[in-house]
Amino acid sequence: MKDKTIVQIDREAATMFIMRVFAAEVSAVWKHFSEKELLDSWWAPKPWKCETKSLDFSEGGVWQYAMAGPEGERHHAGVRYSEIMFHRSIAWSDYFSDSAGNIDTDKQVVDWLIGFTGVQEGTKLTVNLHFKSTAELEKILNFGFAEGFSAGLDNLEQALNSR
Repeated sequence: MKDKTIVQIDREAATMFIMRVFAAEVSAVWKHFSEKELLDSWWAPKPWKCETKSLDFSEGGVWQYAMAGPEGERHHAGVRYSEIMFHRSIAWSDYFSDSAGNIDTDKQVVDWLIGFTGVQEGTKLTVNLHFKSTAELEKILNFGFAEGFSAGLDNLEQALNSR
């Protein structure tokens, strides 16, 4: 089966573009980015799970979560929301953290711009990731981010179809 997720890498600009169309209304896709239980239902690629510690979905707010692995691994991370345009876009900075939510300054912070556009098929989701350097982009690619996020979007599609 052909992958439904489009991923484009621009090494010169240190950016990644991801696009996928979902057969669901913008409001349904939006809820899966803005509500704790719905985020937890799809954010991590299986067999990993997302466990939200706290979510303040507002400009300046923070989402603290852990990616929990099948062997008991836990990778803590967070998001700081910088701009939210209802049913249109979300801008955030994503970072690794300790279990208390303190940013791990040894690891990269990635800026995201997520767009939600109503189209005939449903909702076109676009994600633009901006890295501080090509080296940081390469590091996340080598970590398997593109494949993992695509798998997470498969989970999102399943979650949307089960509603």
